[in-house]
Amino acid sequence: MSPWVTEADAAAEGSKLVGSDRVLAVLAELARHPDGIGLEEMARAVDSPKPTVHRALAALRRAGFAAQNGHGRYVLGDEFLRMAFAHHEARPDHVRVTPVLTALCDRHGETVHYAVLDGTSVVYRSKLDPSAGAVRLTSVVGGRNPAHCTAVGKLLLAHSLPDEDAVRAWAGGRTLERRTERSISTVEELHAELVRIREQGYATDDQENEPGVNCVAVPAYLTSPTMPSGAISVSGLAYRTPLQTLIDDLPAIRAIVSGAEPT
Repeated sequence: MSPWVTEADAAAEGSKLVGSDRVLAVLAELARHPDGIGLEEMARAVDSPKPTVHRALAALRRAGFAAQNGHGRYVLGDEFLRMAFAHHEARPDHVRVTPVLTALCDRHGETVHYAVLDGTSVVYRSKLDPSAGAVRLTSVVGGRNPAHCTAVGKLLLAHSLPDEDAVRAWAGGRTLERRTERSISTVEELHAELVRIREQGYATDDQENEPGVNCVAVPAYLTSPTMPSGAISVSGLAYRTPLQTLIDDLPAIRAIVSGAEPT
């Protein structure tokens, strides 16, 4: 279901879905279907009449933000992709972090990420896979994972939630999702983990987000010398790159992230 407001949502609030909201809802839904989506399926997804959705798609096609493939299904248009990739490549954090990710990827031969915190999730701003030999992880640039299940997320939470009351307020009474049997599932466990992270200065993911995948993360200070702009992680398959191997290499990882020469 599209994250944008639908006709039903608008009706429930006593208002009408305006044209711009409808077009944005259709655009957001297109992004969920890389293989394309038909008109009827789109109309159901955004809960709007087919003629209305057709007009929204026509507007997007005129702008180059939508197109039809050889099977008549709608996909994101090349102009939208060009703009998105150009924006991403020019972002200051992406430009500054790319050499760091490259150095870490070359050193470990594993996948590296740069991620930021967004509420209860982490958003991956950059990702680099080794040229050969690594199994691709499920993470994608722009994708999200629960913050409490990931090394990057826990590290950033440790900097933003100073005590158990703050952790409890962040959780908001919800049940913490368990991605694996090793995932943290209670406020008390998460608070204790964040205390450890603040003491040691790094965070780990011991197969807490994906079975068989572990990770170590350190803060990245791209925009401020005191508050991390995000976190940088090295992720590896547990059978090939044990977590302790990554922990043992933390001095070099920190040196690379800070711009110094690793020993």
